[in-house]
Amino acid sequence: MKIHSTNNNDESRITTALLLAAGTGSRLYPITKDAPKCLTLVNESSILERLIISLKLQGFKRLVIVTGHQDNCIGEFLGSKSGEMTIEYIHSPLYRTTNNLYSLWMARFLVTESFVLIESDLVFDVSLLDEMIYPDRIAVAGIKPWMNGTTVTINSEQQVTEFQVGPASCLNEIQYKTVNIYSFSLVSWHTIIERLNLHIVEGKVNDYYESVFSDLVDEGNLSLQAVSFDDKPWYEIDTIADLAEAVKLFPATFYKEEMADDLVLRAS
Repeated sequence: MKIHSTNNNDESRITTALLLAAGTGSRLYPITKDAPKCLTLVNESSILERLIISLKLQGFKRLVIVTGHQDNCIGEFLGSKSGEMTIEYIHSPLYRTTNNLYSLWMARFLVTESFVLIESDLVFDVSLLDEMIYPDRIAVAGIKPWMNGTTVTINSEQQVTEFQVGPASCLNEIQYKTVNIYSFSLVSWHTIIERLNLHIVEGKVNDYYESVFSDLVDEGNLSLQAVSFDDKPWYEIDTIADLAEAVKLFPATFYKEEMADDLVLRAS
């Protein structure tokens, strides 16, 4: 599956990212006992440092982070600015008893522009963001044995037609794994917020945000164009075994040489 974009332009280019980093990372214990998952080292660079460098190379100007477990570590590591990119924080006090739907809902007041949503356990080649910095897209990949979780079906125009949050329901259609990177226009974000509010009012704070996206796609109220992540390496790090595989894929040098004069990070 390839994406052939016709609507990419500087006016629609996104420069704000929202990072969800509230979880306890229990499956990476004891690495995450005294630090959030995003500060886990993949060779010599943490997941978070790799993400910051990637965002800066892509021209992002603002990063909003929803924190929870060991949130002080993230603040100490990043501060409030990295080069030309400002960094802002939202602490989720209920992080131990809520899920990513609640974390996304927490950002409803601070994020008021189009943005890219990223989970904090992902490492990926920076070029994979090239097509994700435009609104209303979803990163997907062909399913491999190590993958689990939400999948989607896609039509011939690379538009998502259905989410499968649980067991697959479209056995006759090709499915793709969600990479947990999305981009949203402000119109789509407002629609999502309205549905998130309903979940919160109903006490569904432990749901996944994919359930909201799924309902909105089914209703025709959310349209997402699929962007393939199959051409370059990426990995979702949930377990110690995942970390071992990521270490094989991503070198220690990363982009540090390119960003040495610009990157401002304080070691925790």
